[in-house]
Amino acid sequence: MSTTYEFPKGEKCVIDVENLDLYYGDKHALKSINMQIPQKKVTAFIGPSGCGKSTLLRCFNRMNDLVDGVTITGSIRIDDDEVNNDNYDVITLRRRVGMVFQKSNPFPMSIFENVVYGLRIAGIKNKTVLEEVCEKSLRGAALWDDVKDRLQDSALGLSGGQMQRLCIARAIAVNPEVILMDEPCSALDPIATAKVEQLIGELKEHYTVAIVTHNMQQASRVADYTAFMYLGELVEFNDTRTLFTKPNEKKTEDYITGRFG
Repeated sequence: MSTTYEFPKGEKCVIDVENLDLYYGDKHALKSINMQIPQKKVTAFIGPSGCGKSTLLRCFNRMNDLVDGVTITGSIRIDDDEVNNDNYDVITLRRRVGMVFQKSNPFPMSIFENVVYGLRIAGIKNKTVLEEVCEKSLRGAALWDDVKDRLQDSALGLSGGQMQRLCIARAIAVNPEVILMDEPCSALDPIATAKVEQLIGELKEHYTVAIVTHNMQQASRVADYTAFMYLGELVEFNDTRTLFTKPNEKKTEDYITGRFG
């Protein structure tokens, strides 16, 4: 299977996955995954439902630790730090690797407190620092102009698209290296989706972005690199244009041309 890829000269690998296997009880959900994710690029994961896309994404910040009966073997290194090491601090990992979920999940508190939540957890109390980070994060999530006059209002009063961008602001407030997005637009209307897609393109100037999407057109629009997964295996990984126009694997071609999936 064509999972190895030589990145252009000058691109740095941020996440290095080697021989990763994951089991839910007896079910072999991820099968010998090997791949590298480059810095400050958007990498998309595509494939039919149940193929392991979200499971793989959740390995990068150890969200699968929260699932009973999971067994993981193999290596995931982020900037040479082995995150599957039992001694590696998961709280530190989740500051380095933020996550935006399929369904926006703002906390039942003000817009301001949502954004600075991670900073408060880290013990930061300086009001000036919190205000500066809040504005910077909301600007980074293309939400500042919408909410700057109502920062103390409940976040639950925002529209669906605004809530999702608020969750992105909350993720970037702690200055992560990587942002994971698990189908971030699946619950949004086309206008909100377009805004989030534009935002993803802007985020890669500062962060490495990995996105799971069921929408192949979305992957072709936002991703620099695309990984096609099927039945827990990484079938093919390549730059997005090549994967969609000249795939190396017949299974990839069959999926992107609609023969199955």
